[in-house]
Amino acid sequence: MGILDRFESKVERAVNSAFAKAFHSDLKPVDLVQRLRREVDDKAAIVGRDRTVVPNEFTIELATADYDQVESWGAEALADEFAANVTDYAASQRYAFVGPVTVSFAEDVDQDTGQFRVHSATVRGAVAPATSVGPTARHPLIDIDGQRYILTGAATVIGRGSDADIIVDDPGVSRRHLEIRVTPDGVVATDLGSTNGLFVEGHQVPAATLLDGNTLTIGRTRILFWTGGEPDADE
Repeated sequence: MGILDRFESKVERAVNSAFAKAFHSDLKPVDLVQRLRREVDDKAAIVGRDRTVVPNEFTIELATADYDQVESWGAEALADEFAANVTDYAASQRYAFVGPVTVSFAEDVDQDTGQFRVHSATVRGAVAPATSVGPTARHPLIDIDGQRYILTGAATVIGRGSDADIIVDDPGVSRRHLEIRVTPDGVVATDLGSTNGLFVEGHQVPAATLLDGNTLTIGRTRILFWTGGEPDADE
């Protein structure tokens, strides 16, 4: 079974079994997922060798009856599942994002029940999900407890607070703990006056220029930094 076949199977299981109850019309969750995938394909833009950028923000316009059903069930959980499926699909196609992937729902009173529209946009953010596109000096990759991000902005704030670009669920991490800034002279990690400090390769520092393969620690959270290639699977 190929990767796309496995993806199709995963989508069918995830959205049809978990979310079918959210709809009482001819519209099925898998129809929405397939439309999101088609939107990604239709809007894919080649911007360089081995780099094809696709939209990362999606709005699904639903008829009132379908919208009410989604809201009553829990639109946020459904949107998160759709965003995860779009991210998986992008990885299978070697697409790249320039910001976080989000999916939202909107009511369209002129839409017939069971019908919908999808609108998308490419919106740059500080970080984007890491697909199969490798990191570069301009867009390094960090791994936080197995979750990988490409740094797409000039500066990325990591912390426990909701205003951080990457939110870490660790009581030992301050609300705005660490900034990673990509500059022409290198990538610099800076402690933002945190309570427990920043450690690079086991040494506490106020700031450090990062090298490929460096390990950073904030609280109990370990962050791996890469600019050259994907880390080995056993790391």
